[in-house]
Amino acid sequence: MLTVLLFILILGLLVVAHEFGHFITARKSGMKVFEFGFGFPPRALGFYCDPQSKKFVWIFGSGKTKEQKEKQKSTLANTVGGEEREEEYPSTLWSLNWLPLGGFVKIKGENGENSQDNDSFGAQKAWKKIVVLAAGVTMNVILAFVVLSLGLMIGLPTDLSGGDNDPQAIIIEKPSVVVEQVEDASPAKAAGIQFGDKILRIGSADMNWFEGEKLIGEEINSQKLVTYVNEHSSEEMSLVIERTGQNLVLKITPEMIKNASTPKLGIALVDAGIIKYPWYLAIYKGFTATFILLANIFVGFYYLLKNLILGNGLIADVAGPVGIATIVGQSAKLGFNYLLNIIAMLSLSLAAINILPIPALDGGRIVFVILEKIFGKPVPMKYEQIAHTIGFLLLMLLVVVVTFRDVVKLF
Repeated sequence: MLTVLLFILILGLLVVAHEFGHFITARKSGMKVFEFGFGFPPRALGFYCDPQSKKFVWIFGSGKTKEQKEKQKSTLANTVGGEEREEEYPSTLWSLNWLPLGGFVKIKGENGENSQDNDSFGAQKAWKKIVVLAAGVTMNVILAFVVLSLGLMIGLPTDLSGGDNDPQAIIIEKPSVVVEQVEDASPAKAAGIQFGDKILRIGSADMNWFEGEKLIGEEINSQKLVTYVNEHSSEEMSLVIERTGQNLVLKITPEMIKNASTPKLGIALVDAGIIKYPWYLAIYKGFTATFILLANIFVGFYYLLKNLILGNGLIADVAGPVGIATIVGQSAKLGFNYLLNIIAMLSLSLAAINILPIPALDGGRIVFVILEKIFGKPVPMKYEQIAHTIGFLLLMLLVVVVTFRDVVKLF
């Protein structure tokens, strides 16, 4: 339950930041914003500020009586292209909706209606439209930058495997061997090794690891562990791991997996330590880390799309809402510092996804604005809507497939 709540709170932060980017740039560009909604309808409640009385007016549910709803449905003047027109309030309606997995900003004229009004999206110059559409992505990048910078001020988990660590970094927690990934159908998976486990020792299966309550044996790093596995690849061995403050001993035997040339355990390791910087360096390091991570995400998307186009299916690392919620819960167990890394990565992932030139996403809508500028007239709204609908359905299909895989993994 705590994992679900934490996931919703983090998702809410990412969505609010994204939609606020659309909202503030639309307002500054002179566009009217009908509604700023957290979650998807039906509406639970909302409020707006009355310009005359300067008081908040609260609305529960749709805010309409049954008679008003029937009248609205039957009034032809209230439709544009067969669709219901946006509700207009004296000022922007701030709403909380029942489905807390997203958010939205309703801008006047964004669907082609009222395109001649000065405060309509459709009446604006192309560059203003692009600024508004790209503002959500920009806000997610800024949020990641802020999170990483603050994290580097208080301490952030970092891969210290290289040995040539930044001399300006202040190490506040020495590196330990942490499991970063566990492959499916691997000896590690069968042995019960989990994401986030700290591996303390490795040795023969019959070794007496504990002497009273004291753990015996030499400390290891990831390179020593890999070397030991390669040298004892046909033997059963014991791993001493730390999980949520407790030490466990797991028996495991390396096996041939996938295209490996030698028997493996099936885990990805990192020598993770926690470092921090003085505030002025943390800001610079946070800035550079933001764009390095963003570049890595785009590289990952390239291979994802390449595999889909070539018919190789989804790569194993793709996660849907269920998988992301699981990762959030696991990271929270490791500590607040680890959670900050996940928040930054999710924010950048949301930015990267939305800027892709795919219909139904911000990047796809920007493409239509550019086409309008090139040809001197907008693409007919019905064709644009068809493209967005197809794009949305394909994205939902991908979400369903990935979520199904996530659920299968859980059980």
